[in-house]
Amino acid sequence: MFLKRGVHGTYHHVSRKHLHRYPSEFDFRYNARDVSDAEREILAIEGTDGERLTYRDLSS
Repeated sequence: MFLKRGVHGTYHHVSRKHLHRYPSEFDFRYNARDVSDAEREILAIEGTDGERLTYRDLSS
């Protein structure tokens, strides 16, 4: 229900191609709900360590 409400409230359309990314984002948001914005930003940046996502990867 949390995911469904978030999708309708935030995205309005969900790409089937990137469907696996949406639950990960909502999981992160839920787990980081009790920290400040600055701490949440640091957690997000630390979570991308060693990963690279380019526009070409998104659009292909």
